[in-house]
Amino acid sequence: MLPSAGQSGAAAQPGGQADRSGAAAIRSVLRIRPFRRLWIVLGAASFGDWLGLLATSVFAAAQVSGSTAQGAAFGGVIAIRLLPALVLGPVAGVFADRFDRRWTMVICDLLRFVLFASIPLLALTGASGAVVVGWAAVATFLIETVTLLWIPAKEAAVPNLIPRARLETANQLTLITTYGLTPVAAAIGLAVLDRSVRGLADGGIPSWAEPAQLALWFNSFSRLATALVVLFGIREISQAQARERKRTEQSMMRQFTEGWKFIGQTPLVRGLVLGIFGAFAGGGIVIGTAKFFAASLGAGDAAFFLLFGAIFIGLAIGIGLGPMIVRDMSRRRWFGMSIVLASASVLVLAFAIHLSMAILGAILVGAGAGMAFLAGTTLLGGEVADEVRGRVFAVVQIGTRLVLILAIALSSLLVGVGGSRKLTIADLGISVSSTRLLLLVAGVAGIFAGISAFGQMDDKKGVPVLADLWGSIRGRPLMPAEPFVSSGLFVVFEGGEGAGKSTQLAALAERLRDEGRDVVVTREPGATAVGERIRSLVLDTSGAEAPSPRAEALLYAADRAHHVATVVRPALVRGAVVISDRYVDSSLAYQGAGRTLPVDEVSWLSSWATGGLKPDLVVLLDVDPQTGLSRVASRSQGADRLEAESVAFHERVRYAFLDLAANDPKRYLVLDASRPAEEIAELVGRRIDELLADPAGIVHPRPAQGPDTSVQPELSDAELVTMEHRT
Repeated sequence: MLPSAGQSGAAAQPGGQADRSGAAAIRSVLRIRPFRRLWIVLGAASFGDWLGLLATSVFAAAQVSGSTAQGAAFGGVIAIRLLPALVLGPVAGVFADRFDRRWTMVICDLLRFVLFASIPLLALTGASGAVVVGWAAVATFLIETVTLLWIPAKEAAVPNLIPRARLETANQLTLITTYGLTPVAAAIGLAVLDRSVRGLADGGIPSWAEPAQLALWFNSFSRLATALVVLFGIREISQAQARERKRTEQSMMRQFTEGWKFIGQTPLVRGLVLGIFGAFAGGGIVIGTAKFFAASLGAGDAAFFLLFGAIFIGLAIGIGLGPMIVRDMSRRRWFGMSIVLASASVLVLAFAIHLSMAILGAILVGAGAGMAFLAGTTLLGGEVADEVRGRVFAVVQIGTRLVLILAIALSSLLVGVGGSRKLTIADLGISVSSTRLLLLVAGVAGIFAGISAFGQMDDKKGVPVLADLWGSIRGRPLMPAEPFVSSGLFVVFEGGEGAGKSTQLAALAERLRDEGRDVVVTREPGATAVGERIRSLVLDTSGAEAPSPRAEALLYAADRAHHVATVVRPALVRGAVVISDRYVDSSLAYQGAGRTLPVDEVSWLSSWATGGLKPDLVVLLDVDPQTGLSRVASRSQGADRLEAESVAFHERVRYAFLDLAANDPKRYLVLDASRPAEEIAELVGRRIDELLADPAGIVHPRPAQGPDTSVQPELSDAELVTMEHRT
């Protein structure tokens, strides 16, 4: 049978596993006795499943000659397992949600023990080959039928045995065991077993000692062991189900229809199902074509086993190292990106011209599929209530098996029939194999599936994906805007020293108040009592010690966080027009470019402090630093700490402001501050009137105006500011 000792459907908050080292997290999970016992017996059962799958498939393919016949035999052994899933798959999850999951698992494993053992036992009785083959087909059908009931019961039960903070680690353990270590161990074990038996028998192997027969015996007793352990050693499954699940008197048909309705109406679940199916379809095509792909590279069976093993080594790498790499990244985003990685790697295989390139592509396919499977099932376990978890996991697990088996069977058959064709272009003989064409189609289709799943599940729309990935790897994932109900307008004046921001801010406020609008005029730093104290720390030069550049950035962020929470957001909620003298861009320009701090770090800090709130309009008053500083010098009060900086400092600040405006021209109004104040005020007033008259013209609506609106922290300016202005 196809390995079914799959992952525990589990969930954790992104990054929840990062509070301890990987080894410590694994130890903490294995200290949970019920899970540890289940993990051990499922690992042994998984080894037996893979051993039997490889032995029977390779044996069947070896009995015939010719590429077409071999492809049909190899795929046919696996395809026979499709029928039970097609018949019982849709209703299997209802049993997991309706009946005691522990007893369901025990009864199913005892039945599989008997059925697996019956096949080699019948052969030992001396029955004819036709009878043995016929019963083997019937037993396989019955085993697959029972397995369909066992899978959702096990998957739905395991999350209730593990604390929520440790569920992703539990997923990693079971997935690595089932799809990473045991397939490779089974491939090695099969080769060693075959060689050992042949060596002991001097080339003649009795029927009872065939690798396929021995694999069936191992399968049988591993299922007996699983049943006994679950029955006597993991009573918590029944207890947890009784606590977590409300018993229902609904009919099975009602439960069945409600389960499918839940899947169809939940975007997260739809995206997960689509993505997981796409990832495993690609993996199945790679497995199904591996034998013929190896031949197209001029390699033999050894290369086939290498490619087969490389996929599962990649699975282990993706499952084991993926969470450590992406750290706190949104698991929804990680899921979609992993599918795209797996599918793009299938394209690498399609264009591979050497075995080493093919092995690399196979490892990447496995890594992407493994990360997608881990992230997807982790999300399912956390997002789906216990009452419907069995039905959802039934669709995912059984659908995955169907997709994987069908992909392996059809791809192996198609490449056997298609063979290789030679095209003559400009007297050049070019071989085009059906294997490579199939891999090419699978890769492109998988990429579209990944992008579609990402679009349905993305919980940080508007946040740049690659920047979010890089920030997560560095421990600073980007964040979407905090939702709040707002009908106001947020306008910010920015610019260098002496640009005339205060003058224009006052003029705009007076104009709007004359129109009868609620106007809030504010500034950074110093708009609140807390802000005034921070302002004295960062700007006052009267004997106080100057804060270091990083301390200065943190102080500005602290002021901004309090300012937004107590002044800006409340005003926007009641529908006021908020006009601020400076905001986030000043930190990017002064602390980023001026103090030469990493701009992306300053941007992340400001976005975190503000909850992702962006102004609807930034009026940038551009002024030459020499001109602006001369205006400041003419004032009666002395210069503050920033005004007293060098001209070179203010040059960097100026160009940083201009870079920010160039990167987002729709949100900025850049004006020459040397123009007459009345002319500038008129231009600003016109732009504000346009925004107030047409709310759709606001280029950054707040989350309340749409469920998918989110912030995009200013990271795009980082390279420009860093390369051009950090001196």
